[in-house]
Amino acid sequence: MAAGTFTTQNKVRPGVYINFKSEPQAIGTLGERGVASIPLAMSWGEPNTVLTIEAGEDVFTRLGYSITDPKLLLVKEALKRAKTLLLYRLNAGTKAAVTVGNLTATAKWGGVRGNDISLVIQENIDDEEKFDVSTLVDGVEMDKQTVANIAGLAANDWVVFSGAGVLTETAGAPLVSGADGTVTNQAYIDYLAAVEIFDFNTIALPNTDDTLKATFTAFVKRLRDDEGKKVQVVLESYPAADYEGVISVRNGVVLSDGTTLTAAQATAWVAGATAGAQVNESLTYQAYDGAVDVAPRYTNAQIIAALQAGEFVFTANDNRALVEQDINTLTSFTVDKGKQFAKNRVIRVLDGINNDFVRIFSEFYIGKVSNNPDGRNLLKSECINYMNTLQGIDAIQNFDSQSDIAVQPGNEVDAVYIEANIQPVDSVEKIYMKVQVS
Repeated sequence: MAAGTFTTQNKVRPGVYINFKSEPQAIGTLGERGVASIPLAMSWGEPNTVLTIEAGEDVFTRLGYSITDPKLLLVKEALKRAKTLLLYRLNAGTKAAVTVGNLTATAKWGGVRGNDISLVIQENIDDEEKFDVSTLVDGVEMDKQTVANIAGLAANDWVVFSGAGVLTETAGAPLVSGADGTVTNQAYIDYLAAVEIFDFNTIALPNTDDTLKATFTAFVKRLRDDEGKKVQVVLESYPAADYEGVISVRNGVVLSDGTTLTAAQATAWVAGATAGAQVNESLTYQAYDGAVDVAPRYTNAQIIAALQAGEFVFTANDNRALVEQDINTLTSFTVDKGKQFAKNRVIRVLDGINNDFVRIFSEFYIGKVSNNPDGRNLLKSECINYMNTLQGIDAIQNFDSQSDIAVQPGNEVDAVYIEANIQPVDSVEKIYMKVQVS
C-alpha cells in the first residue's frame, strides 16, 4: 500500500496520504538589545577592524591591557551596561621592535604597549643545543618556545620573529620605539564605513570635534530614514542635531576612584546603557554605575534649560550621578513627530518594532508566504502576536487586535500594505500630589 504526504489530490496509487501541520502561530520574537559601538585611539590591538568584545570577556591579549587598566577606561564604561561592544581601533601606530644577534622580534601590533614587551633567550638546561625563547609583557611570561635556531620560532600573540641562523642569549631585551601615532578625521569616516554592515543599537563618539559630530549625525540619519536601520548615536553637547536618533550628553561624572570623565567620555556609558536598556525600560533617574558625583554640577535653572534644549544631563544625588531624564535631541515637534518622540524609551519601542518586523518578515515571510487571504492572515496574526508581546511587558498599551492592525493587498500583486496603531508606554517621571489637611 502506498503512503506519504500530498500537496494536491493527484495521487495515482491507492493508499493513505497524510499531512501533519501545526496550528499557525507567530514565529518571530522580540529582538535582543545590548550592542553598542565605539571608535577609539588605542595602544594595542588590530587596527581598522571592528572587534566584537563581549561583556566579561578577558581582553588582555586582544587589547593589550586588563579591562580595569586606565588605557581601556571607555571600553570598561561602555561594557558596564552593554552586552556586546563593537570596538574599532582608529590608529595603527608604530610597532616596537628589538634585534638580538640574528633575531628580530617585532610587536604584533603598533602602539606604546609594544614597549612593555621584552625577550629572554637562554640555553635550555636539558639540551645544550637548544634555547628557551620567552616573550614577557610587563615582566610576566606570555610565551615560551624551545628551539634549536631562529627558523624554529613561531609568532605568538605578542611578537613576530624574523631572521635566520643561530640564537644569541640575552637576560632581557626590551622592544623599543613603539608609538600610538595620530588619528585623523578620515579614520572616523573609515570606522563608519566598517561598522555599517554590523547590527548594533548605539554608537558613542567620545570626541568634541563638531565636524565629526555632524558627520556621525548624518550617518545615523541615513541609516534611520533611508535604510530603515534604527540606531542612535551619542554625542557630546550637540543639541543642534534636533533629531530622535541623536543623544547629546551635557556633562560628565566622577567615578568612585576619583577619575573624572568629561561629557565626551561619558558618551561611552550612555551608549552602553541605551543599548542595554530594554523596550520597556527608561534610564530616567537611573544611576551611572560606579559614579559618585557629576562634573560639572548645574543649578536648577541650568538643568531646566538643558532639558528644554534636548540634552541628556547627569545630576548629583546622595553620592550618585543620576540620569535626569532619558531624552534625545528632538525639540522641533511636528504633527508626525510629537513630543513623545523625544523620549528614548518611546524610541526604543518604535525602533524595536521596526527592526524586529524587518527581521521577522525577511526571515519568515518574504518569498515564502502567498499573497492571498490566507497568507495575509498569517502576517496579521504575526503582527498581533508581536504587539501583544509588547503589551504584555508594558512597552505599549491599549492595543486592540481587532481595530489596531490591518493587513491589505498592496498596489502590486506581490505587495502587502499594513497599518498599525500603537501607544507606547512611558515611565512615570512627574508626580503631582495634592494633600488636604483637615
